[in-house]
Amino acid sequence: MSEVKIKVTGFDFYYGEAHALKNVNIEIYKNKVTGIIGPSGCGKSTFLRSINRMNDVIPGARGEGSVILDGENIFAPDVDVVEIRRKVGMVFQKSNPFPKSIFDNVAYGLKINGIRDRDYIAGKVEESLRGAALWDEVKDRLRDNAFGLSGGQQQRLCIARAIALEPEVLLMDEPASALDPTATLKIEELIEELKKDYTIAIVTHNMQQAARVSDHTAFFMMGELVEYGETAKMFTNPGKKITEDYITGRFG
Repeated sequence: MSEVKIKVTGFDFYYGEAHALKNVNIEIYKNKVTGIIGPSGCGKSTFLRSINRMNDVIPGARGEGSVILDGENIFAPDVDVVEIRRKVGMVFQKSNPFPKSIFDNVAYGLKINGIRDRDYIAGKVEESLRGAALWDEVKDRLRDNAFGLSGGQQQRLCIARAIALEPEVLLMDEPASALDPTATLKIEELIEELKKDYTIAIVTHNMQQAARVSDHTAFFMMGELVEYGETAKMFTNPGKKITEDYITGRFG
């Protein structure tokens, strides 16, 4: 059995009075892709953002229960949130490059973490762009503004920016939903490569994508984890009728 990277136990999440996640229990495996599916508003993104405490910035938001990452509860009172976010990188639905050069986008996180060695930064930028399957397309235009890249390239640039900090976990919130089929395929191929080095959790609305890229799939509904298991089994022989109805498009 694969090694557990993240163990979530009895986890509830609230936005003020609104109970967004209810008693979630799940184990996310190391160097695997966990797909998170479910209808809009079911808690998928809330769950994803809880794994690196991204929801903390929302007034009145709070998590209860435990999210254990490498043996440490990330919701413990004495935890270093900055360190958690360094270990757990995030890629959003809408590519969000900074209004800087391609090079500076990738170097940004290194610099704000106090790294000043130019040779190290240059090497890390190249390594990260290669890791995001973007280097060959941009190596002659590193000083160009990142906004000149196509949508798919911008999203891969955001992935390069995330992996430059050497996280252990990558969270992806609908990373291909705004992209055309060709760019989507590149992102999916990239995810397959990245899982050799990272543990990945991906929220997706696209059932075919979930079936293609994820090793395990979690189905959320109304803030609850309805079913979780190996993707092949979930898509061919789900344990619950509601899971089957959602996967086959009867609702959602």
